[in-house]
Formats: sequence, C-alpha cells, structure tokens
Amino acid sequence: MGKIMQYVNYEDFGAMGDGETDDMEAICAAHAYANTHGLPVKTKPSATYYIGSKALTAVIETDVDWSTTRFTIDDTFVENHKLACFHVKSVHKPFELKIPTLTRDQQQLDIVLEDDCYVIVTNANVKKFIRFGLNQNNGSNQTDCFILNKDGSIVSPIDWDYEEITKAEAWPIEKTVLKISGGIFTTIANRGESKYDYYGRGIDITRSNTVIDGMVHYIAGEVGHGSPYRGFLNAVRCAYVTIQNCFVSGHKIYTTIGSAGEPVSMGSYDLHANSVIDFKLINCRMNNITDRTRWGVVASNFCKNIRVENCVISRLDAHMGVSGTYTIKDSYIGWQGVKAIGRGLLTLDNVVAYGNSLVEFRSDYGSTWEGDVIIRDSKWIPSNGDVRTPELFAMRNNGLHDFGYTCYMPQHVEIINLHIDDSNVPEDYEGFYLFSNPCDDSSQEAVKPYPYIPCKKIICRNITTVSGKHPKISRNPLPFAKTEMFISE
Repeated sequence: MGKIMQYVNYEDFGAMGDGETDDMEAICAAHAYANTHGLPVKTKPSATYYIGSKALTAVIETDVDWSTTRFTIDDTFVENHKLACFHVKSVHKPFELKIPTLTRDQQQLDIVLEDDCYVIVTNANVKKFIRFGLNQNNGSNQTDCFILNKDGSIVSPIDWDYEEITKAEAWPIEKTVLKISGGIFTTIANRGESKYDYYGRGIDITRSNTVIDGMVHYIAGEVGHGSPYRGFLNAVRCAYVTIQNCFVSGHKIYTTIGSAGEPVSMGSYDLHANSVIDFKLINCRMNNITDRTRWGVVASNFCKNIRVENCVISRLDAHMGVSGTYTIKDSYIGWQGVKAIGRGLLTLDNVVAYGNSLVEFRSDYGSTWEGDVIIRDSKWIPSNGDVRTPELFAMRNNGLHDFGYTCYMPQHVEIINLHIDDSNVPEDYEGFYLFSNPCDDSSQEAVKPYPYIPCKKIICRNITTVSGKHPKISRNPLPFAKTEMFISE
C-alpha cells in the first residue's frame, strides 16, 4: 500500500462512497486486509456506501468504527438473499468433543481444555419444541449450548437429559472484546413473494465477546408484499454478545399460508439470537412501539441468560426457549409484549408494557415456563387501552399435544407494586384475571395424556387498578385448585 497504516478505510481499496457505486467488493477487500494485519477499520464519516446485489460477505475480525457513515443495502434484487453482508467471525476454528452423555443441570465434565469454550451439543434422534397450531411442525433436534471452562466445569444450565449425543462442537472463547461502533444502515426492503423465505442481508455475529454500539438501522421501500427478515443483527452460536445504544426498526407485517393450510402473519425481525449465552440489549430504541402494522423487533431461540435493560421496543420473544435468567428492566415493551418459553427466573423490573397480556407463555410451544416469575414496580396498559378484560398471564395448553417435554405453568409467581390501567373494559367487567383459561374444558374429568403442571404459589403485594377492582385467578379456576394464593395491599 506504500504507507504505514494505523487503520484501514474503504477508499484505499477502491470504494467511492457516493451512495450510487456498488462498493461491496472494496468493503470486503478492506476487511480482509484488516484481518490479515490485525488492524482496525475506520470509515469516512460523510460517506454513503451502496451495497447491491452481489453475493459477497465482508468478514470482520477486528474492531470497526463506522462513526456516522451511511450504508444503503438494496434488497430489491439480490443474488443470494440468505447471505449476510457482514460477518463478525471468530478467528478460532471449532473442534469436536467426545461427550457420550449429559444429564440435566450437570455441572462438570471429565475434560481438560486449553481454553474456556462455547459448546453446543445435539441429539438428532430426539425432538423437542414440537410446534402446535397454524405453523405446526415435527420439532427441532434436542440441543443445548453452554460454557465449558478449561477445568471441565459447566457454566449455564443443561436443559435436557442426553442418553446419546450425535454431535458436540466447541469454539474457544476470545479473551478480548471486539467492538463495532456507529454506522447508519438503510435496508431497501425486498419485494419477494410473501412466504417463509427469510432474508439475511444484515450482520451475522458468531464471535464470542462482541459489542455492537451505537448502530442505527432503518427500513425503506416496503410495498404490499415481501419476504420476512430473520434479523439485521443476527447472533448465532456464541457467548457474551451485547447490543447497546442502537436504534432498530420494525418490519411491515406480511401474511402467508402456514403449514396447517390457514393464513398466518409472518414474523420479521431486526434483532435475532440463536443459541447464544449471555445476550444483552442495553439502551436500544425503536419508534412506534404500539404500531400494529409492524412486527415485533426481537426474537431468540435456544438461548441461555437474556438481559434487556433501558430499552424501548415493541416485542421480546424467547421463541424456542430461554433458560437461566430472562430479565427485563427499566424498559418499555410495546404491542406484541413479552413472550416466553423455557425455564429459570423471569423478571420484569420497572417495566411499562402495552401488550394484550403482561407476559404471554407461547401456546404453540405448550405455554411452558418451568421456574419462577417476579414482577415488580411495573405498569401495564392492556392492549394499549383498547377495550379488554385484562388477563395478566396468557397461556393455553389442553394437555392433548406432545411438545417433546413436560409443560409447566410458572411454579412460583411474585408480583410487587404493579399498576394496571383497566379504564377501558367491557360493561360487565368484574375485575382482571391473573391467568387466562389454560384449557378448553371446564371439568377435571377429561383425560390429559400430556398434563400441564399447574402453578404452585402466587404472592401479590400492592396490585392497584384504575377500576379499583381486585384480581381473580382465572376464568376457569379448576386448573388452579391446588395453587396457593396470597394477596395483600
């Protein structure tokens, strides 16, 4: 290059930054050079880089400062819509581990490693999360991710018993944090057929110890049809990922025909985490969190420990399970609310929520939360003020479907200092319910081959309502016949 470089920029590799020339080849070359020489990337703050149709991915292995640089990602026609534009990647290669069996909550393996590792294990012969409803399916392979320390100790809970393990892979965890700062991205939305064919033209993250700070993502050019997005920021198979001080956008809702042959709304996300341990969203924002034409912004699967703090977002969804801790603090949650499946401790602390329920335990996965729920110092405006009889926890499981696991209501619930705005309710309103009716029948006589384990204990302290009315347990109290309930001012 003819000069000693302290950082790499895109112009040195031929980028124009004029918002019209496709700069993707130059961007890829710049990051490849930065990776080879261990140099950070720093871009021109006033530039606009256009990313067009080419099937190219820029691999990021060093720090990046995108400042106020703008990027236009044009999805109107692309060669490969599933390929990420950027990939924040570990320099380490995965290796196979020999783990014959595992038991739930096991804390030690007879293994010595050179580094602490992120590990994912699979038993392809056992299915979990056998989905029910309009998007029904035959389930996913039994899987777990966890941190395995050098001494063989296991960090984060093992969720299942594994009589056999068909695959076990490990990635050494980076000892340093890679940070990506800034960047103002605009996606010109695809105009594909409205069907489940997810676009992935964003930023994939598969490196542990990564921080995304101050990034902005807008969406433009949506029309009356299109394919959904899996997530502009998409973290997969890694640990310790923090997304902070970012602005994200909701995608327009499109419908298609689901696997049950009926119309369904397609989930389309801006943030996504899959098999991530310790995933954090800190001080992230979006506009119009009660706009029902836009899909909720965050989805996750198979994660361990999710923390959301000081955020304003339309939806949080632990889709196919989160275990350990699921914490939402000092945040506003919009019209699609908090959705949860999994086990451990779910905490809402100083949350203002606008969803149909305060927490929905997803019925397509059995409405299971095997663990405890704590709600404190929070406010709920049911359905953003539309006429409704409020039901605090939404759940549905009639005990007739095999989800691949035993399903539980939250076992212990503690609610402290919750205010409910029930000012807009039906004329016959007599008070809100803590739980929706979990099953179709009103008798205990029906045979339940896959019983839904009831809640053990509910403690309510200082629940206030605009109406002044007190809580009832459920429209159908029979499933809660053995639930202990304590209410105090």
